Amino acid sequence: MKHSAKHIADRIRLMIATKQFQMGEAMPSTRELGKQLEASFHTVRKAYQSLEQEGLLEGRVGVGFIVKRQSTLLDKSARLEMGAEKMRAVIEELIGYGLDEGELETLFEEQLLYQEWPNRIQRSVVIAETEELANMHAEAIKREVGVRAEAMTITSLDPSSPKVHNYDALFIPIHLFNPYRVHEDELRLIPMMTQFEQEALLMISERLNNETLGLVTTQEATLPYLLQMLKSAVQIEGSFVAGATYGKSLPLFVRNCDVIVHTTTAAKLVESKYPSSQRIALRYTLSEKTKEMIRSEYWD
Repeated sequence: MKHSAKHIADRIRLMIATKQFQMGEAMPSTRELGKQLEASFHTVRKAYQSLEQEGLLEGRVGVGFIVKRQSTLLDKSARLEMGAEKMRAVIEELIGYGLDEGELETLFEEQLLYQEWPNRIQRSVVIAETEELANMHAEAIKREVGVRAEAMTITSLDPSSPKVHNYDALFIPIHLFNPYRVHEDELRLIPMMTQFEQEALLMISERLNNETLGLVTTQEATLPYLLQMLKSAVQIEGSFVAGATYGKSLPLFVRNCDVIVHTTTAAKLVESKYPSSQRIALRYTLSEKTKEMIRSEYWD
C-alpha cells in the first residue's frame, strides 16, 4: 500500500482532530510510520513537516514530532476557502462521472448525515482473555499499524456489557469474535489474527533441547494461554517452567533457568536482571490481513 504525503497528512489531521492522537503525544518516527504504511520515510517526513507548518505538530530534537494542537490554526475564512476549493474539485470529478445536480444534492445530504464518522473513531479497544494479553495485542497494533487502542478482558467487556457502546472500534482475536457479531451494525468489529514473532520462536526452538527455559508473565492467568500457543508453535520437548511476577520480584524458579522467555509487560523487570543473551521477548505480530483491515479503517 502506497500513500502520498498529502494523503498521510490528511489522515493524521483527522486522527488528531478526533483525538486518536492526543495533544503532547509523540508521533511514530518517520521510519516507523513509513514501515507501517508501506511508504517511504521521506514521504512521512514531508507529511509531518506540512502539519508542523499548520501548527498541529512540533518537531523536537531527539524526540521527533509531537502533537501540539488538536485543531488547525487556519481561521474561518481560510478554512472556507480551502473547503470550497476541495469541493469544486470533487464536484467536477463527479459531474465527469455523469452525476446530475439532483444526484449531487442527494449524495451531499447523505454524506452530511454520515459525517459523524470521524467522531466514531475516538476510542478503540482490544479484547483478550487477560489484561496482559490485551496489552500485548494493543502494543502490536500500535507498533505495526500506528493506531492506539485500550486493553480490556472478555469478562470486563463481554458482548452483553453496555460498556461495549463506549467504544467505536473493537479489535477481537479471531477465536473470540463470534459472540461480538451482535454489534456489527453499530460498531466497527475487526477480527485479529496474531502469532508470536518468528525470531523468538526460532530462538526458543534452538535452545529448548539443551537448556532450561522459564516463561515469565505479569499475570498468572496469562500462563495457560501462552503455553498453549507455544506448544502449538514449537515442539516443547525440553524443560520449560512457567510463573508470574509478584510485585517487583521474579518467580523463584528463574534462578534455575538458563533462559528467560518473557512477555513485553514483564520486560522491564526481566531486562533489569538478565543480559540479552539469557532472555527472549515474546511479542505478538499481526497477520497481513489484519494489518490491511486496520489500515483500511484508519488510514485509507
